[in-house]
This record gives sequence, structure tokens and C-alpha cells, in this order.
Amino acid sequence: MGKPSLKLYIDVVSPFAYIAFHVVRTSPVFKDCDVTFIPVFLGGIMKACGNTPPIQIENKGEWIGKERLRWAHLFNIPMAEEMPPGFPRNTVQVQRALAAVALLQPEKLTETIATLYHMLFVERREIHTLELLGPVFSKILGERPAKEILTKATSDEVKKLLSTKTNEALEEGAFGLPWFVATNAKGENECYWGFDHIAQVTNHLGLEKPKPDNSEGGWRAML
Repeated sequence: MGKPSLKLYIDVVSPFAYIAFHVVRTSPVFKDCDVTFIPVFLGGIMKACGNTPPIQIENKGEWIGKERLRWAHLFNIPMAEEMPPGFPRNTVQVQRALAAVALLQPEKLTETIATLYHMLFVERREIHTLELLGPVFSKILGERPAKEILTKATSDEVKKLLSTKTNEALEEGAFGLPWFVATNAKGENECYWGFDHIAQVTNHLGLEKPKPDNSEGGWRAML
């Protein structure tokens, strides 16, 4: 039998993908699981599926605003009370930049995603253009690698890469984010949508259950 693995498709525009990313990245529950974070373009997924953004649905926009703060509080995840100015922004440039990081400096991808999520949903800063990303990437990657990556983000190769990964998520069944593809030690695959299904993800993967005194109170609300 192999080691359980998890693919998590994300776009920085999604607060629930941020919550999923934060928990998968930081919780000891996932310490024995191989995790891959995959940047995709949520706008492309929504369009392909004919899916309507939640904030455009009467009552749902207000509801998900409450839900994101509830889950963030339960799992001790930093989250500003108010959404970022101009939310939701088109994130295609950001996602291409992350795809370029995955291509050229994959070891820095997780840190870069975490930094952008913190800027957007904690500091409420704008990050949706390559110009805005310049200083951020320079700090994380170094000035020269940052310039290389941001230049690469405009290339046909990276545009195709992001499109390919977005289509990959669609082929896996995605219609929104976060989208999990979980493979347990027996090699059995299951897909899950939404942060509120993360306990089902851990169950399928056969991961150790959180202890009752775990500081992440959200697990007690799920399991």
C-alpha cells in the first residue's frame, strides 16, 4: 500500500479555498499525507459549468460571508471581518503568476500562496495585477527570480499551463473551489467540494483523527 495523497485546487479569490489551504497546510492531521496545491482559474471553472458566483445569488452572498467567518474562527484562521475592496477581482494574472512559480520554483509555491492569501483576506490588500505582485514576489523569491517569474507569467507556456490545470480540475468534476482529489493508501480516488467536507476527505484518506482536546475547535464541529 502507498502513502495517501491529496490534490487541492485553489484560486486566491476564494475565501473557502483559503480556509481549506490553511488547514491542509498547517494541521497535523495531514502530516502523513503527500499534498499538492494546484493553482487554477476559478472564473474559467465557473464559466465552463454555467455556475453563478454566490454573491450574485439573493441571500447566499450574506450567508457565505457568515460561514467564512464561522469556519475561520473555529479553526483559528486569520480572516478580516470585511471582504477586500472591490471583491471579487479577476485573478487570472495572479493565477498565471502562481502557475509560473509552480513551474520555475515549485519549492516556493506554498509560501507564495500563503502570503497572497494573507494579503487578500487578512490585510485586505489588492493583489490582482502583476504590477502589484512585483514587490511581494521579490521579497519571497528574490528580485531576479521574481522578475523572471512575472515575465514568464505572460508567456504562452504559462497561459497554457494554467488552462490545462483548470481543465484538469473540470475533468475531475470541479464546479467550484476548494476542490479536493483524495487518494488513499489503497489507491482509491474520491473527489470532494467545499471546505465543509474536509472531514470526509480525512476519513477517506485514513488519516489520524484529531484528538478531542485539539486546539482547532472546528474539527469537533465536523467529526
